[in-house]
Amino acid sequence: MTARRARHGPYDDRMGRGTGHGSAAPTTGAHSAPAAGGAYDDEHRTEPGGAYDDEHRTEHGGAYDDEHAGAYEGVSGPRDPALAGLVASAVGYRSESRTATLHRGLPSPYLTLIFALDGPIVGGESPEQAGGADAYRFQVVLGGLRRSPAFVQQAGRESGIQLALHPLAARSLFGIPAGELAGLAADGTGILGDSAERLRQRLGEEPSWDARFAALNDHLRRSAEQFARRDGVRAEVAEGWRWLARHAGTGSMDGLASHVALSPRQLTALFRREVGMGPKQVSRLMRFQHARRLVSTAVQAGRAPDLARVAAQCGYYDHSHLVRDFRQYTGLSPTGWIAEERRNIQAMPRAYGEQWGTCTQRSRISRPSRNSQHNQPSQPSQHSTGARRSRRCGPLSRHTTPTR
Repeated sequence: MTARRARHGPYDDRMGRGTGHGSAAPTTGAHSAPAAGGAYDDEHRTEPGGAYDDEHRTEHGGAYDDEHAGAYEGVSGPRDPALAGLVASAVGYRSESRTATLHRGLPSPYLTLIFALDGPIVGGESPEQAGGADAYRFQVVLGGLRRSPAFVQQAGRESGIQLALHPLAARSLFGIPAGELAGLAADGTGILGDSAERLRQRLGEEPSWDARFAALNDHLRRSAEQFARRDGVRAEVAEGWRWLARHAGTGSMDGLASHVALSPRQLTALFRREVGMGPKQVSRLMRFQHARRLVSTAVQAGRAPDLARVAAQCGYYDHSHLVRDFRQYTGLSPTGWIAEERRNIQAMPRAYGEQWGTCTQRSRISRPSRNSQHNQPSQPSQHSTGARRSRRCGPLSRHTTPTR
């Protein structure tokens, strides 16, 4: 299966040798935007070639060109069934920026792994750090779950591949729990070893996006085999994550604790040890991710998002509740974030990475013994194209009250 690409303008497909047209820049904290290993949400996807034009942009399912700001390209990698439940999405990006900009990488319910192929990623925990002498400069970035944005400097030519990884897959892919990465945007080679740098160099040498994604998936499969015999995720945490995903971030913590037959305190301790934050914070990240995706979908379609409707769809009490979450996770209001990140929103492939429910170590997890079969969440449907349909926020049940 080949990568879904969206171009605008001529390219030499070898990294860094193009005639100009690139992608959205890396989003530390991800995205950022999902597709299980490159999978698409059919309800929101636009086939390559479906174009939208207005006076400011030309979009072809992920490519973006602005005469003043630069050119960007985003390419979704093909879904690898062997990595289902491990990789939420893989996106190749390429960009040419005419002016320096500061990008906010937002928190999400995913780990972020980025391989930079045109010079290091320059960033920090604040705008001041990202633009100063103490900014980090990493060729491979590995980030855990976080509650605040990371900041990335964008200037000149950039390219690379960014992955959104399921937190419960960290043991399978890296041999450590995601809790050890919480709040970090770290040098990936320092955590993953020399193999990460060798992989990055190989990705830069490959002649096409398809070849890069094939090399990447091969590396991830071998990593999963290497750590297959390590201790797995506690069943209560795995089932708790699936329950949160099924409720799309609107479930009550009492309902969750009852479902997995643990006290809220016990469950919170297990979640923090495994992923670096408690289930309430994970639930809020899932809800925010869904809201941000609905906002982004409207922007990509050339519409002003109806924030009151987004708030209602995603289980917020009201519009102001949604705005408060945006301010916490982005530092901006929704309209402020759109204004600052519009070109990156427009360039990213649609339906980028929203597969929370498959965040499991498949061979290592069993159901909690006190749960009956009918309590298990159903698996997302799979289509011949590898597409997965994301769960939509539905009506609130007695166990699905908005999480403050």
